[in-house]
Amino acid sequence: MNAWETLRERAGPGRPGRGGRGGAEARYRVAGAALLAAMVAAQVETGLRHEDLRLVSLVVVLLAASAIAYAAAAHTLPRALAAFGGAAAVGYAAEWIGTRSGVPFGAYHYTGVLWPSPGGVPLIVALAWGGMGLAAQAVARRVAPRGRTARACVGALALTAWDLFLDPQMLRLGLWRWEDTGPYRGVPFSNFVGWFLVSLLVMVLIDRVAGGPSSGSTGLVAVYTVMAVMETIGFAAVFRPPDLLVAAAGGVAMGTFALLAWRYRWRR
Repeated sequence: MNAWETLRERAGPGRPGRGGRGGAEARYRVAGAALLAAMVAAQVETGLRHEDLRLVSLVVVLLAASAIAYAAAAHTLPRALAAFGGAAAVGYAAEWIGTRSGVPFGAYHYTGVLWPSPGGVPLIVALAWGGMGLAAQAVARRVAPRGRTARACVGALALTAWDLFLDPQMLRLGLWRWEDTGPYRGVPFSNFVGWFLVSLLVMVLIDRVAGGPSSGSTGLVAVYTVMAVMETIGFAAVFRPPDLLVAAAGGVAMGTFALLAWRYRWRR
């Protein structure tokens, strides 16, 4: 046995060198944490300068980048990019179909404020589907580690819970309009049914592409949790006027999934 083989044997499979998988994981986690911190700062600024819609796009870009970095640490960068790209493509396709047919969300249209918007669907919306799709799927891996069907359903519900915040906020900003308003701050219930169905496809795709026995990235669970906390605080105390109904509905829904995911972590 030569010297290099001896060193590799002593290092063991769980202790790769600085240039190996272990070093890459650490770098991706650091990048994910830095991007998540930047996203929080951008969210705070959004609350203070809610009229500047560029900040909304910045928050989503930072969310997507942080999610990709954390997913790369858990699944490798190629799989993370493939999973994110697939989820974003599914979300974009659903929005493109939805704005033309009213299926599966209900009849709505974008106002043209967000740009670029190829095909009438803002690209930033696709990034949101991809970033939060990765985060919700990581939550599902913690809550339902066994069984792909259960994991897909939990992940779809976790992602749909985010829309309890998202739709009321985007309607406030005038980013899209519903043709037939509904009982939840103008949002029809058909929207949430559509979100769940599309989210199911997103969860199945991410699960297939990411693969592996991972129990769910702690970083991605943190992304989901931070979004839940920031949105709750925003609707409860920052946005003008505040909206305690949305703060409570979204906070309880997303908070429940976040707590279940962290509870699994603490019990390990």
